[in-house]
Amino acid sequence: MQVIRGIAAANLPPCALTIGNFDGLHLGHQAMIAKVRTVATGRKLATAVLTFEPHPRELFAPDAAPARLTSFREKAELLAAEGIDYLIVQRFDRRFAGYDASAFRDEIIAKRLNARYVIVGDDFCFGAKRAGNIALLAASSAFEAHALPTIIHAGERVSSTAVRAALADGNMDHAAALLGRPYSISGRVVGGDKLGRQLGFPTANIQLRHNKPPMMGVFIVEAHGLEKPWQGVASLGVRPTVKGANAAPVLEVHLFDFQREIYGEHLRVDFLAKLRDEEKYSGLEPLIAQIHKDCDQARDWFATRAQH
Repeated sequence: MQVIRGIAAANLPPCALTIGNFDGLHLGHQAMIAKVRTVATGRKLATAVLTFEPHPRELFAPDAAPARLTSFREKAELLAAEGIDYLIVQRFDRRFAGYDASAFRDEIIAKRLNARYVIVGDDFCFGAKRAGNIALLAASSAFEAHALPTIIHAGERVSSTAVRAALADGNMDHAAALLGRPYSISGRVVGGDKLGRQLGFPTANIQLRHNKPPMMGVFIVEAHGLEKPWQGVASLGVRPTVKGANAAPVLEVHLFDFQREIYGEHLRVDFLAKLRDEEKYSGLEPLIAQIHKDCDQARDWFATRAQH
């Protein structure tokens, strides 16, 4: 997959295109990607995705913007795995937000991106004051445009908002059902304060790309990116026992029966079940006792799953 930074740098062959934020790449997003692939194969077109960084709501209302489900790198990795040829990432700033909707359709989608087929979500809006919609796209003579009907799972509309709600509730199974895979966070292993090692539970500290994760707590996890999947527990939060409540969140992963240094490695951490919320303990001894309980509970969970 070729990643193109900015629409101005795009020089695409005729393509089937989808447009959106694609945060989390849930089942609804995957259905749009599948439609793009099917149409592209039948019409001998390239496949392309246009997305935006930052999320528009991070520009207009940063304090009220939703927690990110995926960093840009995670989003790009997921799209590459879906078989997309071109990923165009456009910087979303106030100048771009003010682009006239008709000009966006004619100058960018039709000419610059060379779209022959476009599919978007049924609630997709674009251009200045969100004046553009599927009707405006469909009025183009340069390409065919369609809106994908809402994807329903177990009676619920699949959306990034629904995924965030499931994660915030600690319902990892429901989040996985909406995503079509376990929720994960990927990142590089970076140096920490070595506290986990002092407590007898060495951890891999995963670099977070955003200071507003969609969930907090202690979780049963499986790490990918090493020689094999590795089971463990993870703490995602501000570590209230050793840091202040206003500390930046960190992701610390303790892998069972794992010894070697892995600084600089890039891991994907799948969150399989939530054990508990973060708690502030009176000291390190109660914290150590609780971590022992967390690890025992996680090992039991894996053992039970292996029997089924």
